[in-house]
Amino acid sequence: MNLHDEQIVSRLFYLSSHPVLRPYIDAYWVMRSEKNSPVSQRIYPDGCIDIILNLGGEFLANNGTFKMKNETAYLVGTMTRYIDITVEADTHLLGVRFKPLGFSAFYEFASLHEVTNKTIGFGSRLVPEIRQHDQNTGAILDNFFYNKLSNPNHPLSAVMETIKNKKGAIPIEQVAKLHFISHRQLERNFRRYLGISPKEYAGFIRYQSVVQLIREQTCKKSLLDLALDTGFYDHAHLTNEIKKYSGLLPSQLQNVGFLQTSNERGDVDL
Repeated sequence: MNLHDEQIVSRLFYLSSHPVLRPYIDAYWVMRSEKNSPVSQRIYPDGCIDIILNLGGEFLANNGTFKMKNETAYLVGTMTRYIDITVEADTHLLGVRFKPLGFSAFYEFASLHEVTNKTIGFGSRLVPEIRQHDQNTGAILDNFFYNKLSNPNHPLSAVMETIKNKKGAIPIEQVAKLHFISHRQLERNFRRYLGISPKEYAGFIRYQSVVQLIREQTCKKSLLDLALDTGFYDHAHLTNEIKKYSGLLPSQLQNVGFLQTSNERGDVDL
């Protein structure tokens, strides 16, 4: 999940993880309210899975349909659509954002497809014990996950790299043939370890790619040219995909900071 401040309604800090953990953990993050009254805020999909520890008051997630209790941990599955949340005055969330496949380097889970677009309770024994006023939060998280790292390599890594290199514009049947795996097995593995199908993953990578092109100041191409260059049928197809993931029109993307990489964020050590 990826949070974006349309106004300064919350303070969002990114914490750098240990270099050994960075291939698996995209970031630790902390969100605290900056307002005295409830404010709506949008969260955009980023292809990642998060563990969230609620260190503040009760927090309503999933468009207000799920309540996160104080000092409780939760698992947020891969998101395929945006959601809106309400940031309360006593909001204080600590999150661990795993890169795609990163979660499976630390945890065994029957199938992450079971939690796609969902938030569920996560056992307290599966996360480090952290309180609201703890110091050296980053070091506590690093130590916990460093000791928990058990499955550093994953057979899907090469498959995902192929899809990323093609910016999502490659038929899944071709991907399967390139990696000598059946389409059915590829589908099963993606749903188990990412929570989404290979077609959905390729579609999301394609979406990320075209959004980055649109947001580049030097991009002078028309939407139709961009659509055709990135594997969409036409500009209407492109627009519909952007709206599905973000709720926005292509013309609204310039000032939305939801595609930052760890290098662009300017991570801080806490």
